[in-house]
Amino acid sequence: MPLRALFNVKEKRGQIQKITPLENQKKEDEAMLTDKRIDLGTPGSPIEWIKYRNGHKNGATQNKMARFVHESEIQPKAVTLTIDGIEVSVPEGTSLLRAAALHGIMIPKLCATESLEPFGSCRLCLVEIEGKRGYPASCTTLVEQGMKVKTFSEKLAKLRRNVMELYISDHPLDCLMCPVDGDCELQDMAGAVGLRDVRYGFSGKNHLTSPKDKTNPYFTFDPSKCIVCFRCVRACDEIQGTLALTARHRGFDSVITPGPTHEFLSSECVSCGACVMACPTAALIEDTVIEKGLPLKSTITTCAYCGVGCSFEAQTQGNEVIRMVPYKNGHANHGHSCVKGRFAWTYALSPERPLKPMLRKKIEDPWKEVSWEEAIAYVASEFKRITDKYGRNSIGAVSSSRCTNEEDYLVQKLVRAVFHNNNIDTCARVCHSPTGYGLKAAFGTSAGTNPFDSIQFSDVIFVIGANPTDGHPVFGSQMKRRLRQGARLIVADPRKIDLVKTPHIRADYHLQLKPGTNVALLNAIAYTILEEGLEDRKFIEEKCDKVSFEKWMQFVRKPENAPEAVQEITGVPAETIRAAARLYATGGNAAIYYGLGVTEHSQGTTAVLAIANLAMLTGNVGKEGAGVNPLRGQNNVQGSCDMGSFPHEFSGYRHVSDFETRMLFEGAWNVPLDPEPGLRITNMLTEAVYGNFKGIYVHGEDLTQSDPDSNHVIQALKSMELVVLHDIFLNEMSKYCHVFLPGCSFLEKDGTFTNAERRIQRVRQVMPPRCGKQEWEVIQEIAQAMGYPMHYNHPSEIMDEIARLTPTFRGVSYEKLDKLGSIQWPCNEQATEGTPVMHKEKFFRGLGQFHITGYVPTPEKPSRRFPLILTTGRILHHYNVGTQTRRTQNVIWFKEDILEIHPSDAEERGIKDGELVEVTSRKGSGTFRCKITERVQPGTVYATFHFPESRANIVTTEISDWATNCPEYKVTAVQVSALAKEAKEKTVAC
Repeated sequence: MPLRALFNVKEKRGQIQKITPLENQKKEDEAMLTDKRIDLGTPGSPIEWIKYRNGHKNGATQNKMARFVHESEIQPKAVTLTIDGIEVSVPEGTSLLRAAALHGIMIPKLCATESLEPFGSCRLCLVEIEGKRGYPASCTTLVEQGMKVKTFSEKLAKLRRNVMELYISDHPLDCLMCPVDGDCELQDMAGAVGLRDVRYGFSGKNHLTSPKDKTNPYFTFDPSKCIVCFRCVRACDEIQGTLALTARHRGFDSVITPGPTHEFLSSECVSCGACVMACPTAALIEDTVIEKGLPLKSTITTCAYCGVGCSFEAQTQGNEVIRMVPYKNGHANHGHSCVKGRFAWTYALSPERPLKPMLRKKIEDPWKEVSWEEAIAYVASEFKRITDKYGRNSIGAVSSSRCTNEEDYLVQKLVRAVFHNNNIDTCARVCHSPTGYGLKAAFGTSAGTNPFDSIQFSDVIFVIGANPTDGHPVFGSQMKRRLRQGARLIVADPRKIDLVKTPHIRADYHLQLKPGTNVALLNAIAYTILEEGLEDRKFIEEKCDKVSFEKWMQFVRKPENAPEAVQEITGVPAETIRAAARLYATGGNAAIYYGLGVTEHSQGTTAVLAIANLAMLTGNVGKEGAGVNPLRGQNNVQGSCDMGSFPHEFSGYRHVSDFETRMLFEGAWNVPLDPEPGLRITNMLTEAVYGNFKGIYVHGEDLTQSDPDSNHVIQALKSMELVVLHDIFLNEMSKYCHVFLPGCSFLEKDGTFTNAERRIQRVRQVMPPRCGKQEWEVIQEIAQAMGYPMHYNHPSEIMDEIARLTPTFRGVSYEKLDKLGSIQWPCNEQATEGTPVMHKEKFFRGLGQFHITGYVPTPEKPSRRFPLILTTGRILHHYNVGTQTRRTQNVIWFKEDILEIHPSDAEERGIKDGELVEVTSRKGSGTFRCKITERVQPGTVYATFHFPESRANIVTTEISDWATNCPEYKVTAVQVSALAKEAKEKTVAC
């Protein structure tokens, strides 16, 4: 039997070509030798690249992180040794197993794998070393100068067979019926060592009757097939950082078990799938593989959930998806995943998906299925009718952060070139529009500064208004790995998120501020840094605008910004603010990561500007391990903004009033363009209520559930004469639509997404569109039906146009993306392969601009009638408004929204844990399942918003950010009360 898991062979099963670990290993080590970052803190060697890259301990102390220098300061030291009579030379710190593999010498192994720390438990990779006693494991033994090693001998062969014999004596002999037959490392190794029989027989003590754990909805654990190699335990530890798995008992009685409940569903397991991917047997295996067998084909694509942008292998049989496996060479995720991307893709196959266009003249009428031709013709004729009757500004569109760059680009082109106005907006309006405004004003670009991998060079991590372990879990795992290596952590959040304190991570400072006081807190941190002389004057003088800095400094030094003055506003003790400020300013490379807890406020833009001020003040911009890094919520929030989906900007964030830019687009599109900014989403809805806005095309968005003040949204939609929804599912908004155009899941699309680190990645079609058309084709046909000659043959042609017209994308093409794997913009003549770290030499705008960030309290305040402050957020298992995840097995963990309330607030209201409660604001009320917890502070309640039944956005107010109209979802004055028995029964019945 071939040694598939180790030997340098390729084989084809149907259309899938398996690339062996050795080849990946060689590629990684070639890259290792050219990497210019050298870790001086690694024990045993200054060039232990692999351990560093994979997130393993680097020997740094808790308070002083390893220093990284250019390779010219210290050259890798080569070690020469002899392996099986062949002289080899490898970098110091390389294991014997890897040294042998690099030179084509393969050693059998089971517990060793590319992505995990060497462990040495399986005893298959034993070698002989001249002059040394015993048979050490080659995976844990480092090379030494002059060492002479034998990887094969009669004695080694006998030892390996003996070891394998013990494994097989306690393993089911059902290979032909096993789900992984033909793709099992244990099976491969048995053949590699020449095992032909088991002398001990199979009737002795064994684990063959151990019951299976089928509690997890996505995979099965079969202890009878487990060889206790600890790969799953180590993956949970080293890759995910949850440490949900352990081994009970010792010796022969050892069993792998999820703790503390000993079953997967109710344990601490987060179902990321790292253990399943690491397992060398069928002990941990996807249920889809058990049911349907191994896949035959693999397509690399990009996840369509959060802004991390994980790469996956979509593995299929024909057009049927069998499983999604995280791609080891994915630049954003490096072979890791979360429960949503790994398993919750089955919404694409949901029977609830409408697959044919539908229309109705009135929203009270029943839906009627029609052909694509009839639907497109009706949409085009109605938009033209409305324009003729009410004027060209009476219609508009909303694009989606869930859709591809190419689709978003075509939607804004439809509006500008065909509707002849700039009434285009995107759902980024309600999440990260303050990021675009603030970072462009401060730095010159509307995007984060650093790649995710940069966190491995961070000494201090400042997380404000974000919950990475729930909202961006793969990056959250990467962050946890760095924290376990010794990086320091500051968390600013009204709630005790997981990063504040877990068994293996603890924040140095938790600034548990009151909702709505971010700006006051950030100003107090800046005040402390200036007062104590901790600013980076050299950086400021060389890279920042001096006039803006002097004006800002005069503002920040005012007494009202002192921590002692601000502590009453924020609720954070002055000394805690000062201590956190000192750590951020003096702790080394300091990175800021923020999320919707910063942007979704009436001062969201001000807070982003305050964050930018802090980074420039301390010189934490333009280098690894630092920067200002927004954690984008949806998979293509960054891309939808890049593509010109705002009413005042073309692609590349160029204002519609700029004559040269407008002439560029007019020449390319062959149509005159409006120089005046159009309407934002909020303006469109308000104008609809006033009777001035009559038609809208909404692409991949649910305005009714995701936008604030849902009653106002519904009133606006009812006031329009044509509401077109182009989406995968009928959602809450579809109740008020006249036309429904069925959309495609990411598995049915070609295109690109741009993640939170500006990384452009390919989305590749895995199966044909179930509705018959890709979405870009539908947009194109609407334009054609309205008389505009829009024509493309493939999304690659759309990207070519984007590159021609957008300076930051000028060097981007599908061919280059296929070659490089991904590209971080800007990509142009100055950066032909992209720009991982922004603003290295200078800011995009030239000199960094400081901005005065005065704290203005939100008008939404608690009162006697509404004494509590409601803030909102996500949970791990659900995504945004839940349209996708609610149609998967993720509902097993959470089947309804929850409201967290402090024990004292619950006791005062007579509320019991697990009860249904009513949350009421001055705008409306919603119903939630109550969870009593000290994660929130007294006076604050926290709610999720994934289920329409809770009516979360009926509760939220109309208050929005002063600059961008981003809604203030994070501060709503409410009252919470237990539901009466009659109301509970009615709610349950609904």
